[in-house]
Amino acid sequence: MPVPVSGAPSALDAPVYVIADAHLGVTPPDLEDSLWSFLAHVRDERGALVMNGDMFEFWFEWGHVVPHVGVRLLAACAAIAERGLPVLWIIGNHDCWGGDVLRAQSGASYLDGPWTGTLAGWRAHIAHGDGLRPELDRGYRALRAVIRHPWAVRVFRLLHPDWGAALARATSHTSRNVRPRDGGEGLRTVAHQTLAADPTLDVVVYGHTHIAMLERKSRETGIYANPGAWLNEPTFLKFTAERVSLCRWDGAREIVTASIDRSAP
Repeated sequence: MPVPVSGAPSALDAPVYVIADAHLGVTPPDLEDSLWSFLAHVRDERGALVMNGDMFEFWFEWGHVVPHVGVRLLAACAAIAERGLPVLWIIGNHDCWGGDVLRAQSGASYLDGPWTGTLAGWRAHIAHGDGLRPELDRGYRALRAVIRHPWAVRVFRLLHPDWGAALARATSHTSRNVRPRDGGEGLRTVAHQTLAADPTLDVVVYGHTHIAMLERKSRETGIYANPGAWLNEPTFLKFTAERVSLCRWDGAREIVTASIDRSAP
C-alpha cells in the first residue's frame, strides 16, 4: 500500500497542475518557451504544481556548480513558491541527482520516492513510474541501484562538470520519438493493480511513458492519469474538486482534451 513521503504536504488545494517529462536540454525551443508561459499561468492562477519527474535531460550538482539549462526552471518554480503555493518535484530517472542547490533555489519539495495525499480533494498516488514494471524493468532496477549509489555519485562528482555533462549526454537516449516498447501498457497495468489494491485511492498518476492518458475502467474503480511528455507536446493534468482534466497549453490558455467528473461512471 502506498505511503506518504515525510516532509511533503499531505494535501494540495485546487487547482492542482501536474506536468512531467520536459527533458530540458533537448526540448525543442518552441515547447521550452511554452513551458515558461505555462508556469507563469500556474503562478497567476495560484495553483499548486506537481512536476512528476524527468524535468531535465540531465541534472547533477558539483558542490555549487550545476548545469546552466536548469537555471530558468528553478527560477520559475521559485516564483510560484514565493507566492506561498506548494511545488512538489518527484524525481524521475533523468533528474534524480538533485541536492541542496535544487531544493534551495526552486523552493520545491524534492521527493525521492512516490507521494500519496490529496489533490483538490482526490485521494492520489503519484510516482514517476520508472522501474515499476515487474519483468521489463528488472535490468533497469539493477542499473538504477548502481548509478544512484552514494559511491557512484562521489566518483562522478570527481569529473570536471564539462566532462561529466558530456558523458551524460552521450549515454542518454531521449528523443522526441521515445516510446516504451510495450506502448505504455505495462505501466497502465501497474496503475490499475495499484488502484485495485487500495480502494481508498481515487487516482494514480504516472509519467515516464511519454503517453498522455486519462481513463477509468468502471464507476467502482479509480482513475489512471498520465500528463504525457512536455518534450513532445505541452500537455498537463488539472485537478479541481469537480473533475480531473487532461489539457493542452496553447501558449495563452488551457484547452481541455479529456476530463472525468468526480460523479461520472
